[in-house]
Amino acid sequence: MMKTHGTKTAIQLAHAGRKATVDGEIIAPSAIAFNESYKTPKAMTTKEIEETVTAFREGAIRAKKAGFDCIEIHAAHGYLINEFLSPLTNKRTDEYGGNLENRYQMLKQVLSAVKEVWDGPLFVRISASDYQDGGMEIEDYITVCNWLKADGADLIDVSSGGVVTGARINVYPGYQVKFAEAIKNAVNIPVGAVGLITSPLHAEEILQNERADFVLLARELLRNPYWPYMAAKELGYDIQAPIPYERGWR
Repeated sequence: MMKTHGTKTAIQLAHAGRKATVDGEIIAPSAIAFNESYKTPKAMTTKEIEETVTAFREGAIRAKKAGFDCIEIHAAHGYLINEFLSPLTNKRTDEYGGNLENRYQMLKQVLSAVKEVWDGPLFVRISASDYQDGGMEIEDYITVCNWLKADGADLIDVSSGGVVTGARINVYPGYQVKFAEAIKNAVNIPVGAVGLITSPLHAEEILQNERADFVLLARELLRNPYWPYMAAKELGYDIQAPIPYERGWR
């Protein structure tokens, strides 16, 4: 139905890691619970890491068969891949822990496995700051994004936070745009800006000032599914209406 009207579709592939709320055992890089309300995860074996990488590959195969146009690997918000990246949640002493390059290996392998079966646009979502002493900061992610570019990522979706509870985050409209801008300037890779961007004029400012290449909306579209129509009217652009909506949009 969506493709009938020219819409492109994307899917996000993710693993909840220590934030999982399923019955039974949960897994993570290290046996550290997210907080007292969550289970303590089991530290993954090398075999379980390999199986999880394969699961991402199989997810990409299913996405392709279903007809999706784009895949995003979710490596943000304290979920499994983000847990491998952050030293706050990855206390391993093997080849998947320790220095940043080792902590990147899980994401590198997931990207490689997905690219074996996927030839469309491939995005990666990151949390550009842990907002916690000893955690990942933007300088670390500039290094990671250079690796992601070399490993075949097409766009970085730049969010932040979610790794630990109690992090103090100063939230305001566009509070994460500075991270997207820093990565865009340092890595020369397309970036998407997110985070309390609700105004069409604000979104246009970000794009026109080349602070990001895309503005990505989530909750605002849940609140207002007609945001693109509203934005087009406010900014003076004509957009094509779905056939059933033509009379209403005129």
